[in-house]
Amino acid sequence: MTEIDGTRLRAELEAPAGPYDNVKVVASTGSTNADLRAAAADGAADRTVLIAAEQTAGVGRRARHWSSPKDAGIYVSLLLRPREVSFADVGSLSIVAGLAVMDLAAELGVYAVLKWPNDVLAGPDARKCAGILSEAVASEELAVVLGIGLNLRPSREHVPPGPGGLPATSLGEEGAKTTDRTAVSALLLAALADREARWRAGGGNLAKAGMLDDYRKHCATLGQQVKIMLPDGGQLHGTAADVDSSGQLLLVGQDGRPRTIFAGDVVHLRTADQ
Repeated sequence: MTEIDGTRLRAELEAPAGPYDNVKVVASTGSTNADLRAAAADGAADRTVLIAAEQTAGVGRRARHWSSPKDAGIYVSLLLRPREVSFADVGSLSIVAGLAVMDLAAELGVYAVLKWPNDVLAGPDARKCAGILSEAVASEELAVVLGIGLNLRPSREHVPPGPGGLPATSLGEEGAKTTDRTAVSALLLAALADREARWRAGGGNLAKAGMLDDYRKHCATLGQQVKIMLPDGGQLHGTAADVDSSGQLLLVGQDGRPRTIFAGDVVHLRTADQ
C-alpha cells in the first residue's frame, strides 16, 4: 500500500479550493485525537485535519485501545468549532460521521451498515471496519475533536474482537474498488465535509439536517433485541426502537417501558420479530 500523499490531499481539500482550513498528514503518531486536542488548546482553526498512517497509542470509546497498525488503515481526526451547534447537540456528530463512512462504502462498492452509537459494520457477516470517537475539548469556545479509524486492508497484527465479541474486517476484504489510502482519505473527507456542513446548518439536529431518516435506514441496531452495557457497569435489555434527533437511542425495556440511552456499548442479540 502506498504512502498517503499529503500534497495531493492539501491541493484538493484545503481552502480556498476545498472545505478544510488545514490538512496535515503524518506517517505515525500516538493518537490523532490527542494531537488535535492539544492543537485546539493552542488555538488551531476550525476544520483542521490530521491523518496518520499509523497510531501507536490509538484510543477508542471509554479509553479502550484502538488497534491502528501500519499499512492496514487510515486514522483521521478533525478539529471542529461548530458555533451553530449547542453543547447539548454535539453528541449527534458521531451519527454524522457514521453516515459519511456509509457514503464512502457506497462509493467503494462495499455493503455496510451502522451499529449504534459509533461502529460501521461491513460485509455479509457484519464485521467491524470502522470506529468513531467524538470528544468535546475544553476551550474558550465549543470545540470538538472527531476521530475515525478505518480498516482498509487486513492487519498483520492480531486485532482482538470489540465489545460483544464483534470481529474485525477491512474494506479491502469486503471487495472495495480501491484501498489506496490517498484516494480513500480524499473520498472520506469530502463526504464528511458535506455531511458536517448540513449538520451545522441544522444546528446539530439530525432531523433538521435531513439525516435522521437516512440514519434510521442504515442503522442495523434498530429493531434488534439488544444488551446495553452502560458506562457505570450496569446493563439493560430490550428492543432498540428508534434514534432521536440528537442521536440518542430509544430502548423499550423488557418491562415495556421506554428509556433514552445517551451512551453505552450495544450487543445485538437478535431481531425483535425472531
